Amino acid sequence: MTTAELTENVSKALDEIRPFLKSDGGDITLISIEDDKHVKVRLEGACTSCSVNQMTLRAGVETTIKKFAPQIETVVNVMK
Repeated sequence: MTTAELTENVSKALDEIRPFLKSDGGDITLISIEDDKHVKVRLEGACTSCSVNQMTLRAGVETTIKKFAPQIETVVNVMK
């Protein structure tokens, strides 16, 4: 998978999970993909102060990204 295809697949994954985040007043932005296996995202809105945002990141975001791009090893939330 090329870097462009990987970026597109990760974006599709985020588009799939975004409605769930928005329903709770949050959102997510792709920051970068490093070495074609490490994804950096930014949880936004209500997600920044949510007490379960790490669970959302692991159980929701990371799982969905890996469904679209299995070679991804880590997904981390970066603050600004």
